[in-house]
Amino acid sequence: MPAAQLADLIKRRELSVPEAVKAQLDAISLREPVYKSFITVTAEEALDEAVKVQERVDNGELADSPLAGVPVAIKDNICVKGIRTTCASRILEDYIPSYDAGAVERLKAAGAIIIGKTNLDEFAMGGTTKTSYFGTSKNPWDPERSPGGSSGGSAAAVAAEEAFAALGSDTGGSIRQPASYCGVVGFKPTYGTVSRYGLVPFAASLDQIGPLARNVTDCVSVLEVISGHDPNDPTSAGQERFDYRTALTDDVRGMRIGIPKLYLNEDLDNDVRQCFMKAAETFKSLGATVDLMDLDEIRYSVQAYYVISCAEAISNLARYDGVRYGHLSGDYEYLEAIYKKSRGEGFGYEVKRRIMLGAYVLSSGNYEAYYNKARKIRGIISRAYDEAFKKYDILISPGSHCTAPLLNGDTSGRKYQTAVFNSSVNLAGLPAVSIPCGKDGNGLPAGLQIIGPRFGERAIIRAAYTFEKTRPYERPKGLLIKHNPDAKTRAVQSDGL
Repeated sequence: MPAAQLADLIKRRELSVPEAVKAQLDAISLREPVYKSFITVTAEEALDEAVKVQERVDNGELADSPLAGVPVAIKDNICVKGIRTTCASRILEDYIPSYDAGAVERLKAAGAIIIGKTNLDEFAMGGTTKTSYFGTSKNPWDPERSPGGSSGGSAAAVAAEEAFAALGSDTGGSIRQPASYCGVVGFKPTYGTVSRYGLVPFAASLDQIGPLARNVTDCVSVLEVISGHDPNDPTSAGQERFDYRTALTDDVRGMRIGIPKLYLNEDLDNDVRQCFMKAAETFKSLGATVDLMDLDEIRYSVQAYYVISCAEAISNLARYDGVRYGHLSGDYEYLEAIYKKSRGEGFGYEVKRRIMLGAYVLSSGNYEAYYNKARKIRGIISRAYDEAFKKYDILISPGSHCTAPLLNGDTSGRKYQTAVFNSSVNLAGLPAVSIPCGKDGNGLPAGLQIIGPRFGERAIIRAAYTFEKTRPYERPKGLLIKHNPDAKTRAVQSDGL
């Protein structure tokens, strides 16, 4: 059932919070050996918290909360007090935070139950979860395919019904791309809308926490709970709270929608192109104006994104030296050896590659040629979006160039192409959502991305909700059964996905 329905049942006393949490943990224990969505499952802590939340429900304290008693998963680069936060890296394998991230604090205050910490690419660097020190997550639609990344574990957990919703982080598409691959809704809000306090940084000027859920209403409910000003985050927007749920209206008449031609000129899979064009026709049929438009300034967004993100990453990752934070090598004779050995053993290949690239673009001979030029391109992209939103309420694009690729296939080219869709949104600090819009010939989900102006979440929500109501996305029954040979599991899951 949707998270909103579960919360209503709990508040009407038709289901207790401990019962809901126990059922969720049972589902995780059955499915997790196949999908590997989690790095840490917080079973004991979740059951203890369920009792406390039930008392708050009984006292009427959570009468207005859309998440009362709802099990939620957290990406493992977001701090949860007393629960290890690894960033899927050996260097932070045993790190236990002493505080909650701002977004986690708000979820707990709303009565949500933290059910576990989900897998990701190491330090959120990647698009498959393959770079995780703890192994690769699997796509619930087909375990031989990628769930995407870097928030692949969060998307897989939601798609596999191991959590009703999850938090992810998005630096260059890391919420929206896995949402597209896994057939769920993933929302990247305007930069500064959700506190980054407690989010382990990859690239601080690009990173943003956002929700993933199985429908637009649940995703928006989570977003409304976690958004708002946080004095602990110097980049936090000044608005105390945001009203998003009132934007859940089924009407796009008169809405002006733009489709950047560049998105359609890229190497789209035919099935993805057909799903996207059908989505555009759906908006037209509902009374919206849909136009092709020029936005060529985003052509170099991927290059600018990699230069800026790697330059910021080398600074953010400098603290993990085996002394202040992180894995300490046992094989050293002097101080410099501690740094070399600890970082060499603690970081994986992809993280080392980006650190080296960041060092290169920030070096004295390359700063102007690469980093400063990337910053200028970022400004051009941001201004181009500002001009586009003077004419259009929202822009739409495919969520990805393809549906979920095989895990053992070469995804490097597809990763770059998909980044064209996603990375420019982060460079400009804009909000965007990925929602399911169809399936390819193999029955795999395809995503539709809806982009809005800064603090234009309400227009995005209105369009996404209308599309979902007009073309409901049917999730197939028995999806999990064929992937797990255990007879007991099959019997338990027969009424599942």
